[in-house]
Amino acid sequence: MFIVNVEAAVYKEDKWLIIQRSLKEEHAAGALSLVGGQVEDEGNSSDILERTAIREVYEEVGVTIYKPLHYVHSTSFISDSGKKVVDIVMLAKYESGEAHPKSKDEVENILWLTTEEILTHPSTGPIVRESITRAQMVKDRLITSTAY
Repeated sequence: MFIVNVEAAVYKEDKWLIIQRSLKEEHAAGALSLVGGQVEDEGNSSDILERTAIREVYEEVGVTIYKPLHYVHSTSFISDSGKKVVDIVMLAKYESGEAHPKSKDEVENILWLTTEEILTHPSTGPIVRESITRAQMVKDRLITSTAY
């Protein structure tokens, strides 16, 4: 059985909303990450991945994001505590709110970084590097094809 996790690659102009995970987290404590969390059991439901991303961004950092969200990619990994995780990344455009850590148990710090700053930051792991690279490609494609 897998835990299903959804992350949002939230952008505002040329920067991405990145968190430094809390030092209290059981997985990847202190690492840079996209904002996200586990899908909750809602019974029969539509758009559960999108709602999860929207909810987690607001709960963790107090920011709202525009709909629609756009699929970026998915990965699987085993957490530091041995849990099997499927992680889905969705592209989201910043709408409003002042990003701040709402819970120090989950978020240590908030950063707005360019793609290059994320890719070269020493606390960025390979999954986040891949997610941002792919999110940038989806964003570029959307901006080229529409007025997103």
